[in-house]
Amino acid sequence: MTEFDYETEIDVRFRDLDSMGHVNNAVYATFLEHARTLYMDDVFGDRPEEINVALVNLEIDFRRQVRFRETVTVGVGVTELGDSSATMAYEVTTGDEPAATGETVLVAIDDEGNSRPLPDAIREHVVEFEGL
Repeated sequence: MTEFDYETEIDVRFRDLDSMGHVNNAVYATFLEHARTLYMDDVFGDRPEEINVALVNLEIDFRRQVRFRETVTVGVGVTELGDSSATMAYEVTTGDEPAATGETVLVAIDDEGNSRPLPDAIREHVVEFEGL
């Protein structure tokens, strides 16, 4: 299990399940999104809807099934800062067991949708929080 300085818990809802009774694969992206937006709100220092970033890459590796009434813990952290991008790693666990790992890449964009440098304030908050 990877150590993350930022974690959030999410209760699995009945609507998260597929016809086989486990959490549908697409729901994991929502788990990551939920953790990412809370992280951005708390660590970036700005509300997520006020930060112009686009998700440009999403990878998820599944390790075990998650079922109804389980609670997942999603650990998230920034692992790399580029000029205009931030790479974030995730681990979804139930109890002490990893259920999935993931990675996303976010790119800061301007009002026209073109990449731009990450704002200095965000970079400073992340460097301080993550120790990068």
